[in-house]
Amino acid sequence: MTKMSQKTKFRVTFLAIVFIISIVAFVSTTVSYVSQIVNNNKEIEKLKLTYNDKLTEEENLKSEISRLQDPEYMAKYAREKYLYSKNGEIIIKIEE
Repeated sequence: MTKMSQKTKFRVTFLAIVFIISIVAFVSTTVSYVSQIVNNNKEIEKLKLTYNDKLTEEENLKSEISRLQDPEYMAKYAREKYLYSKNGEIIIKIEE
């Protein structure tokens, strides 16, 4: 076998080091991106749950608005919530 010259050994070593550094940088970047994707997916799931809660709350509020347009319900609500009374009616508040 022929011996490698000093220059050739240096070139091979230099290229091996550059190759190893490139692979480490690539793996590091890939792991970072995968971690970011996982975190984004968790955030998306959390936001979907919040969105569904807000949709439910919106439906409840729309229902409440439609019920409050009924004069009988509005009068009952005012009597219960704000202790209003009809003429001649006595209100007794019981603490729970």
